Amino acid sequence: MPLLEAIRAVVGDRGLLTDPADTAGYTEDWRRLYRGRTPAVIRPASTDELARVVHLCAEARAPIVPQGGNTSMVGGATPAESGDEFVLSTSRLTRIRDIDPLDLTMTIESGVTLKSAQNAAAEAGCLLPLSISSEGSANIGGVLAVNAGGNNTVRYGNARDLVLGLEVVLPDGTVWNGLRRLRKDNTGYCLRQLFVGSEGTLGIITAAVLKLAPRPREICVAFCAVPSPEAALALFSRFQSHDPAAVQAFEYMSGPGVDLVLQLIPGATLPLAQPSTHYVLVELATPRPDAALRAALETVLERAMADAIVTDAAIAESEAQRAAIWRLREEHSEAQKRAGASVKNDVSVPISKVPEFIHRATTACHTLMPGIRAMPFGHMGDGNIHFNLVQPIEADPQWFLAQDHAIMDTVNEVVRALDGSFSAEHGIGKLKPYMMPDWRGGAELAVMQRIKAALDPLGIMNPGKLLPGMNHG
Repeated sequence: MPLLEAIRAVVGDRGLLTDPADTAGYTEDWRRLYRGRTPAVIRPASTDELARVVHLCAEARAPIVPQGGNTSMVGGATPAESGDEFVLSTSRLTRIRDIDPLDLTMTIESGVTLKSAQNAAAEAGCLLPLSISSEGSANIGGVLAVNAGGNNTVRYGNARDLVLGLEVVLPDGTVWNGLRRLRKDNTGYCLRQLFVGSEGTLGIITAAVLKLAPRPREICVAFCAVPSPEAALALFSRFQSHDPAAVQAFEYMSGPGVDLVLQLIPGATLPLAQPSTHYVLVELATPRPDAALRAALETVLERAMADAIVTDAAIAESEAQRAAIWRLREEHSEAQKRAGASVKNDVSVPISKVPEFIHRATTACHTLMPGIRAMPFGHMGDGNIHFNLVQPIEADPQWFLAQDHAIMDTVNEVVRALDGSFSAEHGIGKLKPYMMPDWRGGAELAVMQRIKAALDPLGIMNPGKLLPGMNHG
C-alpha cells in the first residue's frame, strides 16, 4: 500500500503498527461498546512527523481517528468497523517543554498523561488543578479535545478555563502554533477555544500552554452521610457561604453506588459506622498559610449535624485516609463495569436543580424498567451528575444495552425540563450525535457544521463523531 509506505518513511517502524495483534488495543473503547478495525495505528514522535502524516492522509483522502489515552466514555476515539480509518495516536508526544513557576504556566505535549503532568507541576511547586478519574491513562490532548471537567471544576473551571495556548495540526497538515502564555490577548477570534471540545473533528492538538495554580499548603477531606440530595445541596451552600475560595471539590454519591464499590472493589472501606442512602465528599484546599482549614471544616460540619443536614462524617487524618475516601468516589465507574452492563448519562442542570433532577430521573427510570439500578454520582458543586443506570440483576446485558436510547431519552426528558445539557463533560463521540439536531439544532448546529466544512472540507478528521451525518467523502 503506497500510503502506508509513505507514512512508514515518516514515522519509522516503531511509529507504525499494522499487525492486528498490535492494533487491537486501539480499536476498542474503554467501555467495550464499540469495536472497529484499522489498517494501521500511526504513532508520530513529534509535531513535525504528525503534520507530515496528516498531509499524506489528506492527499489520499484517508480518514483519521485521533487517539490519546483511549479513555473516551462515548466512543470518541474508536475507528469504524469499515476498517478504512487510520488511528493516529499521540502517545509518543510526551515532552514537557517548559514549566514557569513565576508565570504559573506549563507548556506540554499532548501525549503526556494528566497524572504525569500533575506530578511535574507538583515538582515545580505548583498545582495543575485538572483532576479526573482516568488521569493515570488519559492524555492531555484528549482531555482538552473533550474539554474534560472533573472533580475541581467548582474551584478552577473546566479544561478550557486552564488553556492559554495551543499547537494544532490542521486537517491539511498545516501546523498552527498558538502556544502563547498571555493572560490577555484580544486579537481576533479565540482559535484555541475552537479546538478545545472539538473532539478531534477540526484538528489534532499536539501541545498546550496550561495555567497552573499555587500548590495548596493545606488540604482537608471529609466523607459525610446525608439524608437526601436536598441535604447535600444545603451542605454545599454552607461551605460556599463559609469560604467559597476553599472549596476544591464537592461530590455527591448515592447509597447504592457506594454499596457497589464496597462490594466489588477490593480494599474499599466505608469510613462511617453505618451505611447511608446518600453521601457527600467535600475537599477544602488553600495556598494560604495558617488558614485553619481543619477548624473551618469541623465548624461547618458540626453545625450541619446539629441541623440534621449531616448524620455522620469522617475527616481524613492522613494522606492514606484521604486517598481511601477519594477511592469510594473514583471507583464508581469500575464497580459499575464489574456489575454488568450500564447506560451512562453525563448530564448537567443548574446547581439548584440537582436534587429535583435526581428524584425525577430515578422515578422515571424505575417506571421505564422495573429493577433497573440507578446510581447517580458526581460533581454536585458544578451541577454535573453522572446519572448511571446498571442493568437489573437478572437481565441479559446485551438486551439491556439495546435499550440505551430509550433509557437516555428518559433521563434527558427530565434534563430538558430543568434547562440542562445532555453532555456535561464526556462529549458526544460516536454515542450521542443523534441527539444534536434535537438539542442544538437550527442556527447553532448549522454554525458548527459550517466550521467543520471550512476547516475539514474532505471530512477526514474523526468522521462520524460529534456532528450527525458528517462522514468523510
